[in-house]
This record gives sequence, C-alpha cells and structure tokens, in this order.
Amino acid sequence: MNNDDDDIVRGSGNVFRDLGHVDSDREQLRALLAARIIGVLDDRKLTVRAAQEITGIAAADFSRIRSAKLGRFTIDRLMTILAGLGQRVDVSVRVRPRRDVAGVGEARA
Repeated sequence: MNNDDDDIVRGSGNVFRDLGHVDSDREQLRALLAARIIGVLDDRKLTVRAAQEITGIAAADFSRIRSAKLGRFTIDRLMTILAGLGQRVDVSVRVRPRRDVAGVGEARA
C-alpha cells in the first residue's frame, strides 16, 4: 500500500454533515444530548428501570437512547430527559450564513 495516494480530509466537526445528511445540525445536537444522557446514566450507574423511576420517562426510551435510535426524539424531549436526571442544559445560538446552500435567503430581483 502506497501512502502517497492517501489524502487527509478535515471533517466539519459534524459527522452527519460530512456524510451529507439533510438535517445534519439537528442530528448532531440530538446525538450530543443523547451522549450526555448516557453519560449521566453511566456516571450514576443507573439502569433504564432506575432512570424510569427517577424521571417518569419510559425505560424503553432510555434503551432507545442507549442504542442511538434517536429518530423519535425531539431536541426538546432530550432536554426534558436531562432535566429529569437533574441536569441543566444551557443553549447558545450563533446564526451565520451556510456555505453549503447556494442562493438560499438571497434577495431576489
């Protein structure tokens, strides 16, 4: 194998964007929130049943989060789950033009 043919490509910081997913920003945020939920469960050594007892959220939902099956979870719901686990979520928003979408939001003549 010749290493001269290998290219190094720097990712955007969002694997979903790098893979071309349409809702990449939303998917990235959901993944980050889910990872934090899993981290809290692991840190506190909580089973999905114990997490259900604490939060009132179905154990099956915690199982889905642990399995990264996040399709049915909204960002708001994941934030609510974190709150139920005693976590505070701080949100910071920065708005800037997207470089990957030409013509969106441009003034029309």
